[in-house]
Amino acid sequence: MKVLFASSEIVPFAKSGGLADVAAALPKALSTSLTIARVMPLYGFISKERLTPTPYNFSLQLGGISYEIVIYHSEQDGMRTYFIQAPLLSDTQHLYGDHEAYANNDLRFGIFSKALVYLAQELHIDILHLNDWHSALAALWLKEIYPQAKSIFTIHNLAYQGIFEKESLKRLGISETHFTMEDLEFYGQCNFMKAGIKYANAITTVSPHYAKEILSPEFGCGLDGFLNQHKKKLTGIINGLDTTLFNAKSDPALIANFDEKTLKNKNKNKSYMLKETKLKDIKRPLFIMISRLTEQKGFDILLQSLDALLAQELNLLLLVDGASPYQTALQQAADTHPNMALRLGFDENLSHQIYAAADFFLMPSHFEPCGLAQMISYRYGVIPIVRDTGGLHDSVHENSRQCGQGIRFKQATGNALKRAINRALILYHNTKKKQEIQRFNLHCDFSFEHSAREYQKLYQAVLS
Repeated sequence: MKVLFASSEIVPFAKSGGLADVAAALPKALSTSLTIARVMPLYGFISKERLTPTPYNFSLQLGGISYEIVIYHSEQDGMRTYFIQAPLLSDTQHLYGDHEAYANNDLRFGIFSKALVYLAQELHIDILHLNDWHSALAALWLKEIYPQAKSIFTIHNLAYQGIFEKESLKRLGISETHFTMEDLEFYGQCNFMKAGIKYANAITTVSPHYAKEILSPEFGCGLDGFLNQHKKKLTGIINGLDTTLFNAKSDPALIANFDEKTLKNKNKNKSYMLKETKLKDIKRPLFIMISRLTEQKGFDILLQSLDALLAQELNLLLLVDGASPYQTALQQAADTHPNMALRLGFDENLSHQIYAAADFFLMPSHFEPCGLAQMISYRYGVIPIVRDTGGLHDSVHENSRQCGQGIRFKQATGNALKRAINRALILYHNTKKKQEIQRFNLHCDFSFEHSAREYQKLYQAVLS
Protein backbone atom coordinates (compact mmCIF):
# COMPACT_ATOMS: atom_id res chain seq x y z
CA MET A 1 0.00 0.00 0.00
CA LYS A 2 1.41 3.39 -1.04
CA VAL A 3 0.02 6.56 0.56
CA LEU A 4 0.70 10.22 -0.23
CA PHE A 5 -0.15 12.48 2.71
CA ALA A 6 -0.90 16.06 1.60
CA SER A 7 -0.92 19.07 3.91
CA SER A 8 -0.51 22.82 3.49
CA GLU A 9 1.92 22.83 6.44
CA ILE A 10 4.28 20.31 8.00
CA VAL A 11 6.70 20.74 10.91
CA PRO A 12 9.57 21.69 10.71
CA PHE A 13 9.15 23.29 7.28
CA ALA A 14 6.08 25.47 7.88
CA LYS A 15 3.63 25.87 10.74
CA SER A 16 0.68 28.05 11.68
CA GLY A 17 -1.14 25.60 13.95
CA GLY A 18 -1.69 22.02 15.04
CA LEU A 19 -2.19 20.76 11.48
CA ALA A 20 1.57 21.05 10.92
CA ASP A 21 2.31 18.89 13.98
CA VAL A 22 -0.19 16.23 12.92
CA ALA A 23 1.12 16.21 9.34
CA ALA A 24 4.59 15.53 10.70
CA ALA A 25 3.74 12.93 13.34
CA LEU A 26 0.92 10.83 11.83
CA PRO A 27 2.77 9.80 8.63
CA LYS A 28 5.83 9.01 10.76
CA ALA A 29 3.72 6.65 12.89
CA LEU A 30 2.17 5.09 9.78
CA SER A 31 5.55 4.56 8.11
CA THR A 32 6.27 1.52 10.29
CA SER A 33 3.50 -0.47 8.59
CA LEU A 34 3.07 0.97 5.09
CA THR A 35 4.82 3.03 2.41
CA ILE A 36 4.00 6.70 2.93
CA ALA A 37 5.40 10.07 1.87
CA ARG A 38 4.33 13.59 2.73
CA VAL A 39 3.79 16.50 0.34
CA MET A 40 3.34 20.25 0.88
CA PRO A 41 3.77 23.55 -0.99
CA LEU A 42 7.25 24.99 -1.44
CA TYR A 43 6.54 28.43 0.00
CA GLY A 44 8.83 31.36 -0.70
CA PHE A 45 10.30 31.30 2.79
CA ILE A 46 11.46 27.66 2.52
CA SER A 47 15.08 27.36 1.44
CA LYS A 48 15.81 24.92 -1.40
CA GLU A 49 19.38 24.51 -0.20
CA ARG A 50 18.79 21.10 1.41
CA LEU A 51 16.14 19.93 -1.04
CA THR A 52 16.77 17.52 -3.90
CA PRO A 53 15.22 17.97 -7.36
CA THR A 54 13.09 15.07 -8.64
CA PRO A 55 12.22 13.97 -12.20
CA TYR A 56 8.52 14.48 -11.44
CA ASN A 57 8.09 17.85 -13.17
CA PHE A 58 5.04 18.62 -15.29
CA SER A 59 2.66 21.27 -16.63
CA LEU A 60 -0.97 21.54 -15.66
CA GLN A 61 -3.87 23.57 -17.03
CA LEU A 62 -6.26 25.67 -14.98
CA GLY A 63 -8.77 27.92 -16.69
CA GLY A 64 -6.87 27.81 -19.98
CA ILE A 65 -3.58 28.86 -18.38
CA SER A 66 -0.57 26.54 -18.17
CA TYR A 67 1.41 26.31 -14.91
CA GLU A 68 4.87 24.75 -14.68
CA ILE A 69 5.28 22.52 -11.63
CA VAL A 70 8.65 21.54 -10.20
CA ILE A 71 8.89 18.85 -7.50
CA TYR A 72 11.62 18.64 -4.87
CA HIS A 73 12.02 16.26 -1.96
CA SER A 74 13.88 15.91 1.32
CA GLU A 75 14.67 12.99 3.62
CA GLN A 76 14.40 13.63 7.35
CA ASP A 77 13.89 11.24 10.27
CA GLY A 78 13.35 8.41 7.81
CA MET A 79 10.48 10.25 6.10
CA ARG A 80 10.37 11.55 2.53
CA THR A 81 8.65 14.89 2.02
CA TYR A 82 7.84 16.24 -1.43
CA PHE A 83 7.58 19.97 -2.13
CA ILE A 84 5.48 21.45 -4.91
CA GLN A 85 6.95 24.57 -6.48
CA ALA A 86 4.47 26.45 -8.64
CA PRO A 87 3.78 30.00 -9.80
CA LEU A 88 1.72 32.01 -7.26
CA LEU A 89 1.83 29.19 -4.70
CA SER A 90 5.57 29.57 -4.11
CA ASP A 91 5.84 33.34 -4.51
CA THR A 92 4.72 34.29 -0.99
CA GLN A 93 6.57 34.74 2.29
CA HIS A 94 3.59 33.49 4.31
CA LEU A 95 1.38 30.42 4.16
CA TYR A 96 -2.08 31.90 3.74
CA GLY A 97 -1.70 35.67 4.03
CA ASP A 98 0.04 38.58 5.69
CA HIS A 99 -2.45 39.94 8.28
CA GLU A 100 -5.23 39.22 5.74
CA ALA A 101 -5.68 36.20 3.49
CA TYR A 102 -4.08 36.45 0.05
CA ALA A 103 -6.67 37.40 -2.55
CA ASN A 104 -5.50 34.63 -4.88
CA ASN A 105 -5.61 31.78 -2.36
CA ASP A 106 -8.23 30.07 -4.50
CA LEU A 107 -5.80 29.83 -7.38
CA ARG A 108 -2.75 29.12 -5.17
CA PHE A 109 -4.34 26.12 -3.49
CA GLY A 110 -6.19 25.10 -6.64
CA ILE A 111 -2.77 24.71 -8.28
CA PHE A 112 -1.56 22.77 -5.22
CA SER A 113 -4.60 20.46 -5.30
CA LYS A 114 -4.33 19.62 -8.99
CA ALA A 115 -0.57 19.15 -8.73
CA LEU A 116 -1.22 16.61 -5.96
CA VAL A 117 -3.19 14.47 -8.39
CA TYR A 118 -0.48 14.59 -11.06
CA LEU A 119 2.17 13.72 -8.49
CA ALA A 120 0.03 10.87 -7.13
CA GLN A 121 -0.17 9.52 -10.67
CA GLU A 122 3.60 9.83 -11.17
CA LEU A 123 4.25 7.96 -7.90
CA HIS A 124 1.58 5.29 -8.57
CA ILE A 125 0.08 5.78 -5.13
CA ASP A 126 -2.96 3.87 -3.87
CA ILE A 127 -4.34 6.46 -1.43
CA LEU A 128 -4.14 10.24 -1.46
CA HIS A 129 -4.74 11.49 2.09
CA LEU A 130 -5.96 15.10 1.97
CA ASN A 131 -6.15 17.54 4.88
CA ASP A 132 -8.46 20.57 5.17
CA TRP A 133 -9.68 22.85 2.39
CA HIS A 134 -6.25 23.65 0.96
CA SER A 135 -6.07 20.22 -0.70
CA ALA A 136 -9.79 19.36 -0.89
CA LEU A 137 -10.21 19.99 -4.64
CA ALA A 138 -7.79 17.14 -5.27
CA ALA A 139 -10.58 14.70 -4.33
CA LEU A 140 -12.63 15.98 -7.28
CA TRP A 141 -9.74 15.95 -9.77
CA LEU A 142 -8.57 12.51 -8.60
CA LYS A 143 -11.90 11.07 -9.76
CA GLU A 144 -11.40 12.65 -13.20
CA ILE A 145 -7.65 12.20 -13.77
CA TYR A 146 -6.48 9.21 -11.73
CA PRO A 147 -9.53 7.20 -10.62
CA GLN A 148 -7.40 4.12 -9.87
CA ALA A 149 -6.41 5.78 -6.57
CA LYS A 150 -8.67 6.44 -3.59
CA SER A 151 -8.80 9.53 -1.38
CA ILE A 152 -9.25 10.18 2.33
CA PHE A 153 -10.24 13.69 3.44
CA THR A 154 -9.55 14.81 7.02
CA ILE A 155 -11.33 17.82 8.51
CA HIS A 156 -9.08 19.42 11.12
CA ASN A 157 -11.24 22.50 11.64
CA LEU A 158 -14.61 22.92 9.93
CA ALA A 159 -14.59 26.67 10.63
CA TYR A 160 -12.08 27.17 7.79
CA GLN A 161 -13.67 25.98 4.56
CA GLY A 162 -11.98 27.80 1.66
CA ILE A 163 -14.93 29.91 0.50
CA PHE A 164 -14.42 32.03 -2.62
CA GLU A 165 -16.45 33.88 -5.21
CA LYS A 166 -18.20 31.89 -7.93
CA GLU A 167 -15.69 33.13 -10.52
CA SER A 168 -13.08 30.89 -8.87
CA LEU A 169 -14.56 27.97 -10.78
CA LYS A 170 -13.70 29.61 -14.10
CA ARG A 171 -10.17 30.47 -12.96
CA LEU A 172 -9.68 26.85 -11.90
CA GLY A 173 -11.21 25.36 -15.03
CA ILE A 174 -13.97 23.61 -13.06
CA SER A 175 -17.26 23.15 -14.92
CA GLU A 176 -20.25 25.19 -13.74
CA THR A 177 -22.14 21.90 -13.47
CA HIS A 178 -20.38 21.61 -10.10
CA PHE A 179 -22.00 24.84 -8.91
CA THR A 180 -24.99 23.26 -7.16
CA MET A 181 -26.04 22.82 -3.52
CA GLU A 182 -25.18 19.12 -3.79
CA ASP A 183 -21.67 20.02 -4.95
CA LEU A 184 -19.43 23.10 -4.51
CA GLU A 185 -22.02 25.90 -4.25
CA PHE A 186 -22.38 27.51 -0.81
CA TYR A 187 -24.75 30.48 -0.46
CA GLY A 188 -23.83 31.82 -3.90
CA GLN A 189 -20.11 31.18 -3.45
CA CYS A 190 -17.70 28.31 -4.09
CA ASN A 191 -16.71 26.10 -1.13
CA PHE A 192 -13.51 24.05 -1.54
CA MET A 193 -14.13 21.91 1.56
CA LYS A 194 -17.34 20.57 0.04
CA ALA A 195 -15.23 18.97 -2.71
CA GLY A 196 -13.37 16.91 -0.11
CA ILE A 197 -16.57 15.92 1.66
CA LYS A 198 -18.39 14.92 -1.54
CA TYR A 199 -15.67 13.28 -3.61
CA ALA A 200 -13.38 11.59 -1.07
CA ASN A 201 -13.92 7.89 -0.49
CA ALA A 202 -13.84 8.43 3.27
CA ILE A 203 -13.99 11.47 5.58
CA THR A 204 -12.39 11.71 8.98
CA THR A 205 -12.27 14.31 11.71
CA VAL A 206 -9.68 14.54 14.45
CA SER A 207 -11.77 13.21 17.34
CA PRO A 208 -14.87 11.01 17.73
CA HIS A 209 -16.85 13.65 19.65
CA TYR A 210 -16.15 16.34 17.05
CA ALA A 211 -17.39 13.95 14.34
CA LYS A 212 -20.76 13.93 16.14
CA GLU A 213 -20.76 17.68 16.85
CA ILE A 214 -20.29 18.77 13.23
CA LEU A 215 -23.52 17.01 12.26
CA SER A 216 -25.39 19.58 14.36
CA PRO A 217 -26.27 23.20 13.48
CA GLU A 218 -24.31 24.46 16.51
CA PHE A 219 -20.97 23.11 15.28
CA GLY A 220 -21.66 22.41 11.60
CA CYS A 221 -20.62 25.87 10.36
CA GLY A 222 -23.35 25.79 7.73
CA LEU A 223 -22.32 22.35 6.44
CA ASP A 224 -24.19 20.16 8.93
CA GLY A 225 -26.88 19.27 6.38
CA PHE A 226 -24.30 18.48 3.72
CA LEU A 227 -22.26 16.41 6.17
CA ASN A 228 -25.36 14.47 7.21
CA GLN A 229 -25.83 13.52 3.55
CA HIS A 230 -22.33 11.99 3.62
CA LYS A 231 -22.20 10.78 7.23
CA LYS A 232 -21.97 7.09 6.24
CA LYS A 233 -18.36 7.70 5.22
CA LEU A 234 -17.55 9.95 8.22
CA THR A 235 -15.55 8.78 11.24
CA GLY A 236 -13.63 10.43 14.08
CA ILE A 237 -10.06 9.40 14.93
CA ILE A 238 -8.37 11.17 17.82
CA ASN A 239 -5.01 12.82 17.14
CA GLY A 240 -1.86 12.07 19.06
CA LEU A 241 1.57 13.59 19.55
CA ASP A 242 5.12 13.06 18.45
CA THR A 243 6.15 11.91 21.92
CA THR A 244 9.85 12.20 21.10
CA LEU A 245 9.38 15.92 20.46
CA PHE A 246 7.18 16.52 23.50
CA ASN A 247 8.94 14.73 26.32
CA ALA A 248 9.86 16.37 29.62
CA LYS A 249 12.41 13.63 30.27
CA SER A 250 14.57 14.45 27.24
CA ASP A 251 13.44 17.87 25.92
CA PRO A 252 16.62 19.93 25.29
CA ALA A 253 14.69 23.22 25.71
CA LEU A 254 14.11 22.64 29.42
CA ILE A 255 16.19 24.01 32.27
CA ALA A 256 15.75 20.69 34.08
CA ASN A 257 14.35 17.47 32.68
CA PHE A 258 11.99 15.28 34.68
CA ASP A 259 9.62 12.34 34.55
CA GLU A 260 7.11 10.73 36.92
CA LYS A 261 9.98 9.60 39.19
CA THR A 262 11.80 12.96 39.28
CA LEU A 263 8.80 15.29 39.36
CA LYS A 264 10.49 17.59 41.90
CA ASN A 265 12.78 18.83 39.09
CA LYS A 266 9.74 20.52 37.55
CA ASN A 267 10.11 23.31 40.14
CA LYS A 268 13.48 24.28 38.66
CA ASN A 269 11.69 25.13 35.43
CA LYS A 270 9.07 27.10 37.31
CA SER A 271 11.69 29.06 39.21
CA TYR A 272 13.47 29.91 35.94
CA MET A 273 10.26 31.06 34.25
CA LEU A 274 9.33 33.32 37.15
CA LYS A 275 12.76 34.97 36.89
CA GLU A 276 12.26 35.44 33.13
CA THR A 277 8.98 37.27 33.79
CA LYS A 278 7.81 39.72 36.42
CA LEU A 279 5.91 36.97 38.23
CA LYS A 280 6.75 36.26 41.88
CA ASP A 281 6.39 33.52 44.47
CA ILE A 282 7.09 29.94 43.38
CA LYS A 283 4.53 28.71 45.92
CA ARG A 284 1.69 30.20 43.86
CA PRO A 285 0.12 27.96 41.23
CA LEU A 286 1.15 28.94 37.70
CA PHE A 287 -1.69 28.92 35.17
CA ILE A 288 -0.74 29.22 31.50
CA MET A 289 -2.38 29.60 28.11
CA ILE A 290 -0.45 29.06 24.86
CA SER A 291 -2.67 29.79 21.90
CA ARG A 292 -3.51 31.68 18.75
CA LEU A 293 -5.53 34.81 19.51
CA THR A 294 -8.76 33.62 17.94
CA GLU A 295 -12.36 33.66 19.13
CA GLN A 296 -12.42 29.87 18.96
CA LYS A 297 -9.93 29.60 21.84
CA GLY A 298 -12.27 31.31 24.32
CA PHE A 299 -10.41 34.54 25.07
CA ASP A 300 -13.79 36.25 25.59
CA ILE A 301 -14.54 33.68 28.31
CA LEU A 302 -11.15 34.31 29.90
CA LEU A 303 -11.64 38.09 29.83
CA GLN A 304 -15.07 37.79 31.49
CA SER A 305 -13.42 36.25 34.53
CA LEU A 306 -9.93 37.76 34.38
CA ASP A 307 -10.12 40.40 37.13
CA ALA A 308 -11.70 37.94 39.55
CA LEU A 309 -9.08 35.31 38.74
CA LEU A 310 -6.17 37.68 39.19
CA ALA A 311 -7.51 38.76 42.57
CA GLN A 312 -6.62 35.28 43.80
CA GLU A 313 -3.25 33.89 44.92
CA LEU A 314 -2.14 32.62 41.53
CA ASN A 315 0.09 33.57 38.60
CA LEU A 316 -1.03 33.68 34.99
CA LEU A 317 1.31 33.52 31.99
CA LEU A 318 0.07 33.77 28.40
CA LEU A 319 2.03 33.08 25.21
CA VAL A 320 -0.20 34.18 22.34
CA ASP A 321 0.17 34.77 18.62
CA GLY A 322 -1.86 36.60 16.00
CA ALA A 323 -3.43 40.00 15.54
CA SER A 324 -6.70 40.33 17.45
CA PRO A 325 -8.80 42.84 19.40
CA TYR A 326 -8.21 40.59 22.43
CA GLN A 327 -4.57 41.61 22.48
CA THR A 328 -5.27 45.13 23.76
CA ALA A 329 -7.44 43.91 26.64
CA LEU A 330 -4.91 41.25 27.61
CA GLN A 331 -2.04 43.74 27.49
CA GLN A 332 -3.97 46.17 29.71
CA ALA A 333 -4.63 43.39 32.22
CA ALA A 334 -0.96 42.37 32.22
CA ASP A 335 0.09 46.00 32.75
CA THR A 336 -2.37 46.35 35.63
CA HIS A 337 -1.89 43.07 37.50
CA PRO A 338 1.55 42.09 38.83
CA ASN A 339 0.58 38.40 38.78
CA MET A 340 -0.08 38.28 35.03
CA ALA A 341 2.53 38.21 32.26
CA LEU A 342 1.92 38.31 28.50
CA ARG A 343 4.32 37.19 25.77
CA LEU A 344 3.43 37.96 22.16
CA GLY A 345 4.53 35.89 19.18
CA PHE A 346 4.95 32.13 19.13
CA ASP A 347 8.33 30.67 20.10
CA GLU A 348 8.66 26.87 20.07
CA ASN A 349 11.44 26.59 22.67
CA LEU A 350 9.76 29.11 24.96
CA SER A 351 6.48 27.23 24.72
CA HIS A 352 8.18 24.04 25.91
CA GLN A 353 9.77 25.94 28.81
CA ILE A 354 6.41 27.40 29.81
CA TYR A 355 4.76 23.97 29.75
CA ALA A 356 7.55 22.60 31.94
CA ALA A 357 7.06 25.44 34.45
CA ALA A 358 3.27 25.37 34.68
CA ASP A 359 0.82 23.74 37.05
CA PHE A 360 -2.39 24.24 35.03
CA PHE A 361 -3.22 24.91 31.37
CA LEU A 362 -6.34 26.91 30.41
CA MET A 363 -8.37 25.82 27.35
CA PRO A 364 -11.79 27.56 27.54
CA SER A 365 -12.44 26.83 23.85
CA HIS A 366 -15.81 27.49 22.23
CA PHE A 367 -15.06 24.48 20.03
CA GLU A 368 -12.01 22.28 19.67
CA PRO A 369 -11.87 19.65 16.92
CA CYS A 370 -9.12 17.79 18.77
CA GLY A 371 -6.64 20.06 20.52
CA LEU A 372 -3.01 19.15 21.09
CA ALA A 373 -2.21 21.50 23.97
CA GLN A 374 -3.99 19.30 26.52
CA MET A 375 -1.91 16.30 25.39
CA ILE A 376 1.30 18.32 25.45
CA SER A 377 0.34 19.44 28.97
CA TYR A 378 0.17 15.84 30.14
CA ARG A 379 3.70 15.26 28.84
CA TYR A 380 5.02 18.08 31.04
CA GLY A 381 3.11 17.43 34.24
CA VAL A 382 0.55 20.18 33.60
CA ILE A 383 -3.11 19.63 34.46
CA PRO A 384 -5.45 21.00 31.76
CA ILE A 385 -8.62 22.97 32.55
CA VAL A 386 -10.85 22.64 29.50
CA ARG A 387 -14.30 23.31 28.21
CA ASP A 388 -16.06 20.00 27.57
CA THR A 389 -16.23 20.12 23.78
CA GLY A 390 -14.92 18.25 20.73
CA GLY A 391 -11.65 16.43 21.21
CA LEU A 392 -11.32 17.82 24.75
CA HIS A 393 -14.31 15.64 25.69
CA ASP A 394 -12.44 12.59 24.37
CA SER A 395 -9.03 13.34 25.88
CA VAL A 396 -9.62 15.10 29.23
CA HIS A 397 -11.31 13.21 32.07
CA GLU A 398 -12.29 14.35 35.54
CA ASN A 399 -13.03 11.94 38.38
CA SER A 400 -12.09 9.02 36.17
CA ARG A 401 -9.19 6.59 35.85
CA GLN A 402 -8.92 7.00 32.09
CA CYS A 403 -5.65 8.34 30.71
CA GLY A 404 -5.70 12.11 30.58
CA GLN A 405 -6.73 13.52 33.97
CA GLY A 406 -7.85 17.15 34.12
CA ILE A 407 -10.67 19.52 34.97
CA ARG A 408 -13.69 20.08 32.68
CA PHE A 409 -16.51 22.61 32.58
CA LYS A 410 -19.60 22.77 30.37
CA GLN A 411 -20.91 26.31 29.90
CA ALA A 412 -19.00 28.79 27.75
CA THR A 413 -19.05 31.48 30.45
CA GLY A 414 -16.59 33.25 32.70
CA ASN A 415 -18.41 31.98 35.79
CA ALA A 416 -18.03 28.37 34.66
CA LEU A 417 -14.33 28.94 34.08
CA LYS A 418 -13.96 30.54 37.53
CA ARG A 419 -15.60 27.54 39.19
CA ALA A 420 -13.23 25.21 37.34
CA ILE A 421 -10.22 27.28 38.42
CA ASN A 422 -11.47 27.18 42.02
CA ARG A 423 -11.44 23.37 41.79
CA ALA A 424 -7.89 23.63 40.46
CA LEU A 425 -6.82 25.79 43.41
CA ILE A 426 -8.24 23.25 45.85
CA LEU A 427 -6.38 20.50 44.00
CA TYR A 428 -3.15 22.53 44.00
CA HIS A 429 -3.12 22.67 47.78
CA ASN A 430 -3.74 18.92 47.99
CA THR A 431 -0.13 18.19 47.01
CA LYS A 432 -0.43 14.43 47.21
CA LYS A 433 -3.47 14.29 44.92
CA LYS A 434 -2.01 16.80 42.46
CA GLN A 435 1.25 14.86 42.13
CA GLU A 436 -0.65 11.61 41.77
CA ILE A 437 -2.50 13.06 38.76
CA GLN A 438 0.71 14.50 37.28
CA ARG A 439 2.54 11.18 37.57
CA PHE A 440 -0.43 9.27 36.16
CA ASN A 441 -0.59 11.57 33.11
CA LEU A 442 3.18 11.45 32.57
CA HIS A 443 2.95 7.66 32.42
CA CYS A 444 0.12 7.64 29.82
CA ASP A 445 0.66 7.03 26.11
CA PHE A 446 -0.44 9.97 23.95
CA SER A 447 1.52 8.94 20.86
CA PHE A 448 0.07 8.55 17.38
CA GLU A 449 0.32 4.76 17.56
CA HIS A 450 -3.39 4.20 18.28
CA SER A 451 -4.47 6.75 15.62
CA ALA A 452 -2.11 5.17 13.08
CA ARG A 453 -3.71 1.75 13.61
CA GLU A 454 -7.17 3.26 13.07
CA TYR A 455 -6.06 5.02 9.87
CA GLN A 456 -4.45 1.84 8.57
CA LYS A 457 -7.76 0.00 9.05
CA LEU A 458 -9.55 2.80 7.18
CA TYR A 459 -7.05 2.69 4.30
CA GLN A 460 -7.54 -1.06 3.96
CA ALA A 461 -11.33 -0.68 4.05
CA VAL A 462 -11.26 1.98 1.30
CA LEU A 463 -9.11 -0.22 -0.93
CA SER A 464 -11.14 -3.39 -0.38
